[in-house]
Amino acid sequence: MTHLLDQLPEVLLMGPGPSCVPPAVYRALSRPTIGHMDPRFISVMDEIKGLLRQVMGTTNELTIPVSGTGSAGMETCFVNLVERGDPVLVLVNGVFGQRMTDVATRLGAEVDTLEFAWGKPVLVEAVQEKLGEKPYNLVAVVHAETSTGVCNPVAEIGQLVRQTDALFLVDTVTSLGGMPVTMDQWGCDVMYSGTQKCLSCPPGLAPVSFSARAVQKLRSRRSKVPNWYLDLTMIIQYWDGAKRVYHHTAPVNMLYALDQALRVILEEGLDQVYARHRQAHERLVEGLAPLGLEMLVAPESRLPMLNAVCVPEGVDEATVRRRLLEEHNIEMGAGLGPLAGRIWRIGLMGHTARPENVDRLLEAFQNVLK
Repeated sequence: MTHLLDQLPEVLLMGPGPSCVPPAVYRALSRPTIGHMDPRFISVMDEIKGLLRQVMGTTNELTIPVSGTGSAGMETCFVNLVERGDPVLVLVNGVFGQRMTDVATRLGAEVDTLEFAWGKPVLVEAVQEKLGEKPYNLVAVVHAETSTGVCNPVAEIGQLVRQTDALFLVDTVTSLGGMPVTMDQWGCDVMYSGTQKCLSCPPGLAPVSFSARAVQKLRSRRSKVPNWYLDLTMIIQYWDGAKRVYHHTAPVNMLYALDQALRVILEEGLDQVYARHRQAHERLVEGLAPLGLEMLVAPESRLPMLNAVCVPEGVDEATVRRRLLEEHNIEMGAGLGPLAGRIWRIGLMGHTARPENVDRLLEAFQNVLK
């Protein structure tokens, strides 16, 4: 009997995630499942930690994948480091800055936000002024804002935060594996990401990394971490040392997949991977121009892996997306929040960021827009 899963077509994933998955990663997923306390699996866990450090640009001992998507990574960072009454500053210029604000507020923090126009980067001068007003325990920003296609000046913000006692938290869900991410050079204390974007691994894991300062903050909490599943004081005991203490059943095959996905990136070479994303982005922008399609974000602030394209006057953006999916098996994303109906979000992430995929999208776009 034919099952629904047998009828799924192979879709070219060019939305805001997930991205296309390399064959080697699919093969890794299909390896035999073994126990999550098996010494052989623990060796895989140790390898993943080392590979993640290379891609994240850090030497932090506490660098692990959390069992959950990128949003679980975000919540992990906040629930472990924020306590009721803590002063927190979130820099907001899109959906994911708003989500960080929501999570910190739910934890009872005293949250201040510094808001910027969607489609524009965070202004460093405004951050400097805000940091001069009062002390904060934590300052948080999104590196690559997936809802708008904007790259924020994380290195410059990090320099400002390091002049204070605050921990610096950076969301790299969309940027990790697609453009330079250098956690230690940025002066970043806490970072989280997701597997389904430029790492080209299926959704389900969230790399996180904590600096020594962040670990010290975690260990000196006044209150217990309020989320049991994401409590790093317990999870560390499973991920570290020769003797592992059971916390939860790790997603064994997903960790196989992440191990392989990281090795694919490092075998290609980080610089080569970043160049491939940049070249795919430039090819897309050049090909959209003859179709009369313009980019939302100024060139100096654009992400290579998430391209916000303005919907022309009189065009039904949802119809275009539907036809691309139904007639060409190409997926792309819609705008969110104030940009809903105004932009398309075209992802060139990981394995998807290749010239033949850009050309296929441009040809399909031309056919649909006619």
